[in-house]
Amino acid sequence: MYTLTTCASFDSAHFLKGYDGKCANLHGHRWTIKVTIAAPALQHGGQKDGMVIDFGDLKKAVRALADDWDHALIYEEGSLMPATLAAMEAEHFRLIAVPFRPTAEHMAKHFYVALFSQGLPVHEVQVFETPDNCAGYSGEEA
Repeated sequence: MYTLTTCASFDSAHFLKGYDGKCANLHGHRWTIKVTIAAPALQHGGQKDGMVIDFGDLKKAVRALADDWDHALIYEEGSLMPATLAAMEAEHFRLIAVPFRPTAEHMAKHFYVALFSQGLPVHEVQVFETPDNCAGYSGEEA
C-alpha cells in the first residue's frame, strides 16, 4: 500500500456545552489536520506516472479545508442562546455551526468525509488540538 500524508493548520475557537471541565469554556486551538491517503498501486503513464496522486492536489484540498475553518468560532447547533448568536452576528464574528459536538474526534470524521467526497482515497484523518494531542478517524465514509 502506498501512502501520502500532508498537514494544514488553522486557528479557531470552540467550547463543549454540557462538559464538566475547562473545555466547557470558550477557548482556542491551533488545530492541525493531518491527512493520509492510500492506494494499492501507483498511476502509470502521463504526468502523474509513479504517483498515488499529485502532492500538489492533496495539499490544495487539505489547505482549502483548513482555510474554511480558520479564525472562526466552531459551535454545535443549538448550543448558544439566540441572543448570544444575534450579538455575535451583529459584531460580524465568523461563526461555523456544526451538527455535532465540536470535539477533535467528530472533526476528524467530518474532514475525512469531506475529503473522501472530493474523490480522494482517504485512509486516515487526524486532528490535533495541541502538538501532543490528536484524535483520528479512518473507516467508513458514511
